[in-house]
Amino acid sequence: MAPFEDGDESQSVEYEPVGVKQLLISMKDASELIVDLAYSALLHNSDPLAEEVLELESRMDVLQMQARMNTLMAARTTDGARQLAPVLGIIGAAEKISEAAGDIAQVVLGEEELPGSIRAALPEATEVLARATLSSDSPYNGRTLGDINLETETGVRVIALRHDRTEWELTPGYDTTLDEGDVLLLRGSEHGLDSVYETVTGERYERNEPVDHDITDLTRAVDTIVLMKNVSELSVDLAYASVLLDDTALAEEVHALEVEVDGLQSRLEAWVLRAASEVTDPVRLRGLFHLANSTELISDAALEITEGILRDIDTHPVIAESVKESEIGVRRVAVETGSPLAGETVTTVRETNPGVSVIAIHRVDDEWVFYPDSDDAVNEGDMLIARGTWNATEQLVATAGS
Repeated sequence: MAPFEDGDESQSVEYEPVGVKQLLISMKDASELIVDLAYSALLHNSDPLAEEVLELESRMDVLQMQARMNTLMAARTTDGARQLAPVLGIIGAAEKISEAAGDIAQVVLGEEELPGSIRAALPEATEVLARATLSSDSPYNGRTLGDINLETETGVRVIALRHDRTEWELTPGYDTTLDEGDVLLLRGSEHGLDSVYETVTGERYERNEPVDHDITDLTRAVDTIVLMKNVSELSVDLAYASVLLDDTALAEEVHALEVEVDGLQSRLEAWVLRAASEVTDPVRLRGLFHLANSTELISDAALEITEGILRDIDTHPVIAESVKESEIGVRRVAVETGSPLAGETVTTVRETNPGVSVIAIHRVDDEWVFYPDSDDAVNEGDMLIARGTWNATEQLVATAGS
């Protein structure tokens, strides 16, 4: 890949024979990371994190151009072009996700102010992302991730790492060594992050306290934003899972979720307009519109990822391979008769399978439960959609059927 200078939006990109599969892996990982970074910047009102989002967005511009050029070079026949068409769709979708995340970052960096209640509400998502700088006296200093075995021990994983202001390492491996001053992006339940964050930084993890207000329509708007965020992120996970599993049913669920997000956006706009008459400065509510629009674009992009499956185009092997070789994946887990998971709660499943998050349950009566509550039960015949590292999710698949 051509050298990339941070912030250089006018950089020329020339064709280089980089494998399409590797480029797709990088784009998938980067697009997922950039969404995490964007919402983390929003939660913490962090300009540095927002600036990292914009740098990653620029990196994605280069990746998508390289991927498009290499994909077009690979399509030498009519059949090849037909199979590779969905690859171009996924490339474009990943780019749109990064652009939407960049728009969220611009809300943080811009003059538009969001109600404080939204920062208190957003952590209701299944997992939380925290940015932590490794202190010199941390017991992790000088050790590898494999030696620490963080995810297995705590359920918290390092999804990205940055050494000395270099580019983010998007998928740090077991042999990655942690050094003083490294910036870690930690992802996991808020409960699990408490101890890990303190071990990394030597400081307590500060949670966002709820901010109450008595404007009914604004409360509804904030709740809707949170729901849109959760549904759109779930759409991306299900979209990549449908590609890997060549699962039309999952792709159709992504379509249904996209329609739901469209409806939520319409309701949000109505509630914000009503709330405008109850606040001193209605202009400060513009950020909600921008955030809702960016979130809706993410769900639209997720639908584009599934286009090849919905149109019954044979999935090119490079797509499934790139999704599977990504560090984080989504697996379908069948809870068979007699499975030790049957009758357990979602919390128990997570605690006994560190590194795994149940993001959806498909019940035997065809009901879907998205982002199930901690005390929701797992029943025989259920189909779980689990997100996590491939090793962790593979272990969960084995457990579910044993």
